[in-house]
Amino acid sequence: MSDPNAERKMKWRFLAGFGVYFAAVLLAWDTPVLYPLKIFVVMLHEISHAAAAVATGGFVDGIELDPRQGGLCRCPGGNAFVTLSAGYLGSLAWGLLLLSAAGAKWVPSRAVVVAVGALVTVLALLYVDGSFGLGFGVAFGGALMLAGLKLRPSFQKPILVTLGLTSCLYAILDIKSDVLDRPHLQSDAAMLAEMTPGISTTTWGVIWIAVAALVSAVAFRRAYRQA
Repeated sequence: MSDPNAERKMKWRFLAGFGVYFAAVLLAWDTPVLYPLKIFVVMLHEISHAAAAVATGGFVDGIELDPRQGGLCRCPGGNAFVTLSAGYLGSLAWGLLLLSAAGAKWVPSRAVVVAVGALVTVLALLYVDGSFGLGFGVAFGGALMLAGLKLRPSFQKPILVTLGLTSCLYAILDIKSDVLDRPHLQSDAAMLAEMTPGISTTTWGVIWIAVAALVSAVAFRRAYRQA
């Protein structure tokens, strides 16, 4: 029979831990500390475009990463609507997947960290063009693999939580920055608006943020109940 007091303490620890991570990410958001994580999320964004293109019959010609936290995926063919929609929402999905892996008791966190590092390295070698993007992908992926192999198990879950939380938060803030604050930019939402008469760039931004917020809330509620 479960102990209500113990369960209550676990939930409070979950809330406190999540609050600390969330506050730390927000406080360090515009500092060099989170710069590599932001570029990592940009890479996830472009990989999501590429995956959507391939899944709908297209192919990947190359991915570029910009030091100013921008990116480009050259992926002709496939379903343009799906491919354009997959960037922001895809990086959100990657973040939720990482957070789920961090919270799953049956998934060894060490193996996930190594697998993520290996995936980043392989995708960078296969698809990323340019010295900055290729160098970042190999270095970041290699650092993750090294961390997964060398660091103690107690460090593995925080790594996944940090990667996942940053990815989710960056996806939402990036939509706000690129779409709502600067609707004149040639963003994914702007190109999608050109394909959908009557639905503006701003409207697509609002839709994507609403979806991201709803999915994140559901994921948080599920994690809280499982704590």
